[in-house]
Amino acid sequence: MVQIIAGKKGKGKTKHLLDRANFAVKDSNGSIVYLDKSSKHMYELSNKIRLINVNEYPITSSEGLIGFICGIISQDHDLEMMFFDSFLKLASLEGEDISETIATLEKIGEKYHVTFVLSISLDVDHLPENAKADVIVSL
Repeated sequence: MVQIIAGKKGKGKTKHLLDRANFAVKDSNGSIVYLDKSSKHMYELSNKIRLINVNEYPITSSEGLIGFICGIISQDHDLEMMFFDSFLKLASLEGEDISETIATLEKIGEKYHVTFVLSISLDVDHLPENAKADVIVSL
C-alpha cells in the first residue's frame, strides 16, 4: 500500500510524517524504517524506528531507490512500514513523472505487505491520476 502526504514546501509535511511514524510504532508488531536525505530528524523519531540517511548511498535514480528498498525488505522480513521524507528528491524524480515509481511501490507493498508513506512536495492537483487515490493528507 502507498500513502501520500502532499503539499508545497514549507507546509508541515515533514512534521506530519514524523508524527505519523512515531504514532505507527506504538501499535506496530514489526519494523518501521524512515528514509530521509539527512540524519537531522534522528532525535525526533522514536528509538524503535530505523532512520536511514539515503544520501550516504549512491542512489541516483528512481530505479536505484527501488532496488535499495527491495534490499531493505529482503533483509527484514518483519518490515511493516517505510516512511519517505522528500520522496521526489530521494527518488531523483523532481520534475519527472512519478506514475511508474508509484505503481512499482504499490506492487512491492502488496507482495511483501509493506506500507509506504511518502511525503511529496506537490499539490494534489499536480499528482498523476494513479497517485491521487493514495493521498491521505493534503497540506
